[in-house]
Amino acid sequence: MTDHSSNKQLILDYFDAIEKSTTEDISYTIDQFIADDYHWYGVYPFEEQENAQGVAKAFWIPFLSAWSPVRRRQDVFMGGTSEIDGTQWVTSMGHFQGLFDNDWLGIPATGKLAYLRYAEFHNIKDGKIVRSSFFCDIIGVMHQAGIDPLPMQTGASVIVPGPKTHDGIQIANQPESESQKTMAVLNQMIADLNELNHSGEGRYPPEILERSWHSDMSWYGPAGIGSTYTIRRYQEQHSYPFREGLKDKVYNGHICRYADGDYACFFGWPNLTHTPTGGFLGLPGNDCRVDMRVVDVYRRDGDKLAENWVIIDLPWWLKQQGVDILERCKNITS
Repeated sequence: MTDHSSNKQLILDYFDAIEKSTTEDISYTIDQFIADDYHWYGVYPFEEQENAQGVAKAFWIPFLSAWSPVRRRQDVFMGGTSEIDGTQWVTSMGHFQGLFDNDWLGIPATGKLAYLRYAEFHNIKDGKIVRSSFFCDIIGVMHQAGIDPLPMQTGASVIVPGPKTHDGIQIANQPESESQKTMAVLNQMIADLNELNHSGEGRYPPEILERSWHSDMSWYGPAGIGSTYTIRRYQEQHSYPFREGLKDKVYNGHICRYADGDYACFFGWPNLTHTPTGGFLGLPGNDCRVDMRVVDVYRRDGDKLAENWVIIDLPWWLKQQGVDILERCKNITS
């Protein structure tokens, strides 16, 4: 069994150093932990960066200037070996908490407690971070500021909870046999969905999902889509609108995919390419071929999946179709 404890400790030390940093020294802090050939995948508008200065300028300095004091509240923390290429990763998912006292990305400050939902992956080699991905739910912050850039969402608007079992912080190494069970269920689910993608069917019987999901599964989607509970409501409130509103889906694969005990995760850049036909997010269709960047975190219970946390880079998905919700927000609220 591979020992991931040193990688996990490195990232915990990194998080602690980040939390103690200011706008003046955040770039230096990041630089102490990353490799010379570092690469950072950031959702729109942060985009891809190649060094500590780029990451600090794109995300951390504006964020720390608008939110304070920033505290990380982790719901899932895990590490493992990606089955894609054998690389070593550590993943953190949860919320950043702070007082939203200054405008951020054109979103007007509230002067109140706010949460930024996030998920980030760190690829570690020789004691340094060589690649990272950072996903966050910007539309969720817009909602907290009283701004809704999209039509009414199909799922519920909630502060997304952590695992029902309250065991998502996986500091210790987990049994390899349990990780293998989780990966087997996850890959079965991916194969089932890929089969549906090739079929072109929008609606499908719940029995297909029941192969790998508990009937009372919880699915926590991004703001703009919302969260659902049970297979049938997941179908009605997310899966059917998604499948019927997007055609010619192409699965592009993942950069990272692994399990740690009962938990599994992956992200792609991009995961999917498709054409909006109308209806998804309550929006009209068009002829654009659009990429979708997605991160998923899962919890297995027994022989099936029980919970799924999802963040989609919806601002980027919309921007490819000529709709920049951040620029629009900035122009309207300024």
